[in-house]
Amino acid sequence: MATWSEFEKKMATTMPPQELEIIDTFAKLHSERIRRGIFQRELAQKIGMTQPQLAKIELLDSVPSFTTLTRYAAGLGLKLKISIIS
Repeated sequence: MATWSEFEKKMATTMPPQELEIIDTFAKLHSERIRRGIFQRELAQKIGMTQPQLAKIELLDSVPSFTTLTRYAAGLGLKLKISIIS
């Protein structure tokens, strides 16, 4: 299994930077779910999804939308914050 750093380097050559930011944010949320010992089925119920839907998102079959990130974070009791950096 590849590490996040290896995956990120590979994806940096094939994916727009904006999508990498979304995936990086999602990876942090996913690792927080694991750290807290919350099962997919439990989180899926909290955010109004089925466990298979959540599993598909966690496998990154597609880039999650901001709405999905927000729902996932809320299920963990977290909020997303967007920053503008110049």
